[in-house]
Amino acid sequence: MPATDFDIEIVLRESDRAVTERASHPVAAAAWDDADVRDVLKMILEAIDRAKHPNGPERPASLRGFSWIVEPFESAQGKPSNRQVVIAIEIPMGAAVAGPFDIAQDRLTAMIGRAIAHSAASDRVH
Repeated sequence: MPATDFDIEIVLRESDRAVTERASHPVAAAAWDDADVRDVLKMILEAIDRAKHPNGPERPASLRGFSWIVEPFESAQGKPSNRQVVIAIEIPMGAAVAGPFDIAQDRLTAMIGRAIAHSAASDRVH
């Protein structure tokens, strides 16, 4: 299966312009599992960090402290797609919309929920 290439459109807090970064994940969205979703979420969060700190060191992302939603992709003509979706993320330093992804909205929503829950469980200190 081909890779999933997608755009990440980022708007930082206190900024009136968007920055777009092109990203790629080696697995087609239709074949994603929870680990693929974790990887894509981290890619989006890391892209926001790069936009905020373009000359800073690469920092790993944690799947905590952000709001997210999966929405239908709206074409340039303003029509929502019934086959493609985007992931919108908001964190204190800004927001990003990534996609489009060729995957069912309910399936991706469930996988993101599991990926975040799994990450939170593995981040706990006992």
